[in-house]
This record gives sequence, structure tokens and C-alpha cells, in this order.
Amino acid sequence: MSTQIILPRLGFSMNDGTLAEWHVEDGHAVSQGQVLYSLESDKSVQEIEAPASGTLKIIKPAGAVYVVGTILGEIV
Repeated sequence: MSTQIILPRLGFSMNDGTLAEWHVEDGHAVSQGQVLYSLESDKSVQEIEAPASGTLKIIKPAGAVYVVGTILGEIV
């Protein structure tokens, strides 16, 4: 079973955010709680942790703006 990595809403007025950097490369193993990527919003940069353990499959590249709820990748 896979776990989707979804761009979270970090604040009430947040509608989108910039996926600033992936901290784990595509195809590499991740552990639950490990820093997965950096998300930049209007007010801050947050490090987002992996919601599960497994192998990362990146769907969306870093450096672009995505709408809250966009599937950025998955952990299988």
C-alpha cells in the first residue's frame, strides 16, 4: 500500500506553496518522521516530514508553485 504525499495547508489563508527542495532523492528509502522536503509559503519555509516509511517516488519537481492538495509524490 502506498502513502500519498500531499501539499499541506500551513495556514488558514494559504492556497499554494513552493516546493523549495526535496531532501530525499527519487527512489531512495525514507523513514517516517524524516525530513522529506521544504515548503515555502508567503510567510515561512517549513520542513515537512515523511508520513510513512518506504521508498520515495517523486511526482512533482522542486522549484515550482503548487496548489494545496496537490500530490507531490508517494511512499511505497
